[in-house]
Amino acid sequence: MNETTGSSGVTIRNAAEVDVPLILQFIRELAEYERMSEYVTATEPDLRAALFGPRPYAEAMIAFAGDEPAGYALYFHDYSTFRGRPGMYLEDLYVRAEHRHRGVGKALMARLARICVERECHRLQWAVLNWNELALRFYRSLGAAPTTEWTIYSVEREALARLSASPRSDGT
Repeated sequence: MNETTGSSGVTIRNAAEVDVPLILQFIRELAEYERMSEYVTATEPDLRAALFGPRPYAEAMIAFAGDEPAGYALYFHDYSTFRGRPGMYLEDLYVRAEHRHRGVGKALMARLARICVERECHRLQWAVLNWNELALRFYRSLGAAPTTEWTIYSVEREALARLSASPRSDGT
């Protein structure tokens, strides 16, 4: 689905498989901005499989300012057992520096909100680095508020390997 938003001239379209190199470039740019470049190990085949393989795990959309790629959003469904309904998790929202403050981020968020409403999601949520005041102000301007009742936990790398090797309850 293509969508042009208002007078800002921003066009948003769903990512296609040919966009995988661009998406990886956006991921690298975002990681550099977030001071986390050393953590990027994703490859084009990884993204191709995750976004367009037999079992897609995520979706992406790309924003253009004129013909120039300006930013992207990568998202996937989560699920609330309490609500009995899906939600949407925004993994990445990135707008290139030269396109910030021009409506690109808001257009991406508005399009994602419409997808959530169309799919009857009960929420849209994401995480923001505590030091990223620019992003925090932007999200507050959209009406978002931090969730303070929950702390996000993560098991990665060696800890994940150790946990996976734990004895099984079935005796194997």
